[in-house]
Amino acid sequence: MPIDPFLAEKIHLLHGFSWEDAQSDPQAMERFMDFFKDPDDWTMPDVSVEDRTILGPHGEVPVRIYTPRAEPRRALLWLHGGGFMGGDLDMPEAHVVSAELAARAEALVVSVDYRLAVDGVRYPVPVDDAHAAWLWLTEPGRAPSGPIGLGGASAGAALALSTAIRLRDQDEPRPDALLLAYPFVHFPTPALDDETALGMRELPPLMRFTTESIEHMVRNYVGRMTDLPPAAMPGAANLDGLPSTGIVLAEYDDLRPSGDLLARQMEETGVPVRTYLSAGMVHGHLNRTPALKEVERSLDFFANVLSG
Repeated sequence: MPIDPFLAEKIHLLHGFSWEDAQSDPQAMERFMDFFKDPDDWTMPDVSVEDRTILGPHGEVPVRIYTPRAEPRRALLWLHGGGFMGGDLDMPEAHVVSAELAARAEALVVSVDYRLAVDGVRYPVPVDDAHAAWLWLTEPGRAPSGPIGLGGASAGAALALSTAIRLRDQDEPRPDALLLAYPFVHFPTPALDDETALGMRELPPLMRFTTESIEHMVRNYVGRMTDLPPAAMPGAANLDGLPSTGIVLAEYDDLRPSGDLLARQMEETGVPVRTYLSAGMVHGHLNRTPALKEVERSLDFFANVLSG
């Protein structure tokens, strides 16, 4: 389908400036924030929120814990996106997603403020933080007795998949499900199909992932673009023995071919996998709220995956 009409009406707000402009120019930032205003305000579900820190191999790791009013029946460790170099616990992709999944799936959700690839931080440090948070969550008596999922969005999906591979290889407690939103797990990233590429042409540069920007993300995260460790961009790793996986894809997303390929790889390997294509959406649509129907549907899909 075409780009979602609500987004299409706002695309003009992002034409003619870059992310750097938005950070330095108040008028550009105002347009950027206007683009991200949703049709209605978001109301926090009936969940409690607690901030705390846990100990990891590189020091303390902040986490935010979401507990539903009903007795939790399952748990989820969640990792936001941001190209490995951005994002925090307050962004909608962390806060809104965690609160909504806690309520929808009756789950204890732990959102992780892993170390970003800035100031010399490289792979595997963010994975180490995610790994530490997982081991903390799965300590006896910490989580509900039901299934425990592991998930993330974009770069956070890569961290979740890398963590799941490490847990398998080190014979540690494994997740019962993986929840991956528009995952960025391959380098080089496969090309878009012709039809999607044509539909992407109307998007401003601020909403695109160019070859240069993808190379920059990988080089910044790993420190190089060659001889990458398979678990750094984990689409290149052995996927055998991973748990049942749900993948949310955004229709108009330069990184969508990575998620498409991952689903095919999992099918070939025998990993149970199902996908949901968010029609008309662009990369990062979970940074919006359920006021947009495709965000609502994406969250419901993940809640169903987590609930088994």
